[in-house]
Amino acid sequence: MNIPQTSYPRVVIIGGGFGGIALAKKLAKQEMQVVLLDKHNYHTFQPLLYQVSTGGLEPDSIAYPIRKILSKYPNFYFRLAMVKGVDSEKNTLDTDIGPLKYDYLVLATGSTTNFFGNKEIEANSMIMKTVPEALNLRSLILENFEEALLTDSMDRQDALMNFVIVGAGPTGVELAGALAEIKRGILPKDYPDLDTRRAQINIVQSGDKLLKGMSEKASEKAEDYLEELGVNVWKNTRVTSYDGDLVTTNTDLTFHTATLIWAAGVKGETIKGIDGKDSITFSNRIKVNDYNQVEGFKNIFAIGDIACMVSDDFPAGHPMVAQVAIQQGTHLGVNLVAFLEDEKVMKPFVYKDKGTMATVGRNKAVVDMPKFKFQGVFAWFVWMFVHLFFLIGFRNRVVVFINWVYNYIRFDREARLIIRPYKKEKTKVVKMNAVKTE
Repeated sequence: MNIPQTSYPRVVIIGGGFGGIALAKKLAKQEMQVVLLDKHNYHTFQPLLYQVSTGGLEPDSIAYPIRKILSKYPNFYFRLAMVKGVDSEKNTLDTDIGPLKYDYLVLATGSTTNFFGNKEIEANSMIMKTVPEALNLRSLILENFEEALLTDSMDRQDALMNFVIVGAGPTGVELAGALAEIKRGILPKDYPDLDTRRAQINIVQSGDKLLKGMSEKASEKAEDYLEELGVNVWKNTRVTSYDGDLVTTNTDLTFHTATLIWAAGVKGETIKGIDGKDSITFSNRIKVNDYNQVEGFKNIFAIGDIACMVSDDFPAGHPMVAQVAIQQGTHLGVNLVAFLEDEKVMKPFVYKDKGTMATVGRNKAVVDMPKFKFQGVFAWFVWMFVHLFFLIGFRNRVVVFINWVYNYIRFDREARLIIRPYKKEKTKVVKMNAVKTE
């Protein structure tokens, strides 16, 4: 990999997400050689991916070059690489650009979409975990309306303008709100020769409340906001299959749609070599102790979504959100410095919950903080401020702020561009039936 030999200990971080970047920043000025590996050369601000997929923002406003983030640090190295596996006995990584030795390894690989074993839904639905996936979804949404203009079949037209979002967490709720605002404010102007009033936005939740993990008030208010925007909210309904045309559920409810967006869950993105049964627990996450050490390994750590630190307060591990990853990355940076000097001075990680928030649309948001809970216009401004603050890069903050101001004044989304056409091919999944034997 052309990384120079050094007398400093080498810390290898896999993943340039919130946790990996926070850790790299904490270590980069220390007497260590820090190597960060990622399959993309940029950090993605994932909470705003839904705005890319709905034309509110361009992708480069929520992405930032990893090399630029840490360019001022002398002992930092970045390599664009896909990690294939870990040999913990030899302290070596296997990647698509060659092997790499490490003294200390930190897994910050994040999470991937969890389809809970449903291969048919996995094959035919849309997801939104990366910038390319958000761009694919943006193209598909816009192409659906272009195709709807050209078809004479009312059934096909309705299917093209019918969107089903599975999962009512922050991502699902925010996406549903954004699509509803597009239906109201943009589609009638862009497609005057199409009856866009027939477009349907559906959000389907298997549980009895939206925004699970937030307060009852936030859940109820978010549901009220969605219904005000014309979104159909279906609770206590579980999607069981989707063949590319028909969505079936565990009730009599079905949907004919060309677009099902899956936002119903995530799981840890593990790496071969640290994926044995003894290492993996809830939601495919890696067991770690209070110091983020992977159980059974002295020099391997895990932070963020991939790490599962079980405690009395968090019996299934910490929530898989950005704040946990940032805090664990920063804390592990302090601990690693201490670890190299004296293992006994390491401090256990304690999560400080700073609150949860979600926006449902223009002037509509819900915010739950440890001591305060509020909704409405003020919550919406708080949501915007917090997201601007945590964006990396002055240019990104300015661009996003200008876009939001423009969108607010003009009630418009300028980035509704089909840069690269995308077509989701229907995939037939053969379901194997059990054969009874005597």
